Amino acid sequence: MTLFALGFRPLYLLAGLYAALSVPLWAAQYAGWLPGANLYWHAHEMLFGYAFAVIAGFLLTAVRVWTGRPTPSGAPLAAIAGLWLAARLVALHSLFLSSLIDAAFAVAVAWGIGQPILATRNRNAFFIGLVLALGAASVAFQAWPQVALAVGLDVVLLVIAIMGGRVIPPFTNNGAPGANARRNAWLERAALGSVILILLLDVFQIPAWPVALLAAALHAARLALWSPLATRGRPILWILHLSYAWVVVHLVLRGFAGLELAPPGLATHALTVGVIGGLTLGMMTRTSRGHTARPLKVGPWETAAYVLVHLAALVRVFFPLIFPALYPALILASGVLWSLAFALFTVVYVPILTRPRLDGQPG
Repeated sequence: MTLFALGFRPLYLLAGLYAALSVPLWAAQYAGWLPGANLYWHAHEMLFGYAFAVIAGFLLTAVRVWTGRPTPSGAPLAAIAGLWLAARLVALHSLFLSSLIDAAFAVAVAWGIGQPILATRNRNAFFIGLVLALGAASVAFQAWPQVALAVGLDVVLLVIAIMGGRVIPPFTNNGAPGANARRNAWLERAALGSVILILLLDVFQIPAWPVALLAAALHAARLALWSPLATRGRPILWILHLSYAWVVVHLVLRGFAGLELAPPGLATHALTVGVIGGLTLGMMTRTSRGHTARPLKVGPWETAAYVLVHLAALVRVFFPLIFPALYPALILASGVLWSLAFALFTVVYVPILTRPRLDGQPG
């Protein structure tokens, strides 16, 4: 069955559907239109539900390319996707049971990527630990929700920072000839090290705001070297650069929150909506097209989805600073924009994710 030929297919599809449907549910609960509003459910599911699914789908696909060895497909991949789906259904009633299933999902994904990585002694073995860390953070969420959420978001940010540095510059140079996107080895190490340090500080609940401000400068300099302005007119590229720019916004706002100059929730949503929402949407569209042998160009519907997710971030992060009295309405508006973005992705990519590659190759 084509849907279970490679990890990105079922997990991207499930993630898109979940992103489109779960946020309206939360928004309706927040507005009082439906019973059962639960802030912890919303936070848990956006991180350990949506984001984890995209990361797992990406890794189960990329590791096959990195190692030349097979990753789960067919029935084993269906079982992994089934674990994720079961955790989401159970989360409506019990986050504790959902977290236990999340841990099983993490172990299954770690097994799926770990076998080929360890067999080939691939340099990406650390991803096994990061996947397991997300599963552990989901379980820890039950006892220490704020710490587990912070650590889980830091892990996702680290994954994004690592993969962003690996793929955004070459994607830019390939898609925008003459862009001259480049990396500086010292800056790369410093930028990634700053995220690791923030992660460690959050584990031990030590204020990280001074490091966040330094990290913001490092990641801004890193992004500048990637030639973001050269991507104008190329949506499949600018979505990656614009989304990474939200990393800088997140880190600045986190520093300001430590100085009590901004609410901490704005920094969190700069990361969850701007960075995670935007970059996962950009990577899901690009990798789905690449791994199904389709042209690496997007049409008006994908571009609309890109615009909508970044409007959702703007409305959620900056508008409350300008219009604080409209805060509840702004949350609803941001949720609608987010949901429309992922609804567009899901509708457009169902046929891409469920049909064979155009070149007839497996995968």
